[in-house]
Order: sequence, then C-alpha cells, then structure tokens
Amino acid sequence: MVKGLRVSMLLLAVMGNLVWSFSAKANFNGKLTVEIDGLKNKEGQVCASIFASSKGFPSDRDRVLQKQCTKITDTPLTITFENLKAGSYAVAVFHDQNNDRTLNRNIFGIPSEGFGFSSNPEIRARAPKFSEAVFLVAGPDTNIQIQLKYF
Repeated sequence: MVKGLRVSMLLLAVMGNLVWSFSAKANFNGKLTVEIDGLKNKEGQVCASIFASSKGFPSDRDRVLQKQCTKITDTPLTITFENLKAGSYAVAVFHDQNNDRTLNRNIFGIPSEGFGFSSNPEIRARAPKFSEAVFLVAGPDTNIQIQLKYF
C-alpha cells in the first residue's frame, strides 16, 4: 500500500509539473515579425492585418485583432505585431500604393494593388479561407514571410 501511495504521489507531482509548464507557456505575450517581399515598387505603404479567427478574414476591418500600415523604406519590408497570446492567427497584407488604406480593385473586382496572406496560399478566383492562411504563435518570437502577388 505504501508503494502504491508513492507511485500515486510521484505521478501527481509529474502531472502537476506538466500542467504548470503548459500554463506558463500559454500565458506569454509573443511577438510576430512579418517579412513582406515581392513589392513592385516603393510607392505608398504596406498595410497588414492580423486575425485571430475565421470571422471576418481577410477583409472585415471590424474583426481585425491588430493592424499596421508602414511606409515602404526597404525591401523586403518588416512589420512587427506585439503582445500576441499563444494561438492560431492569419495575416492579410496589401501594398497601398495610393495611401488610401484600402485594397483598390478594378471594375471586375480584381485587386489593382499587390496583396498577400500568411502561409502564402495559392490564389485563384477568391481570397483564401482562414484555414488556408493560418499559422501558430507558440513561442515568444514567431517569424513568417509573405510574398505579395499582383494581377
């Protein structure tokens, strides 16, 4: 009986350490660095939006977790998001050449400015789903690369 109690106590201690370790890691605030490449020119700015769920991805401004627009000074361009909890995210980016903070489109609805998404999904006749652009923030520093596309 004493041996069984020791094994139970040891198992309880190990499980407690695992739970504490997991919860400590899950409570960090991470930093995401997005490297944006493929800019056609250095006119205007690049705007990036990060989403924490599929609701509103990729264009609903009311569902954006964080958004930044940065003047293009160098290529590739880097944008950093701070204070992200561990979890799944997706990023939508566009090259705002005329500084109106909107992804401009032609009369057929096709983007006339460059755009891109995390995980660089193949773009056909529609914007990607959240699940096609999702990535995981699981540590204090996460880096992703996005390649812009132009039509």
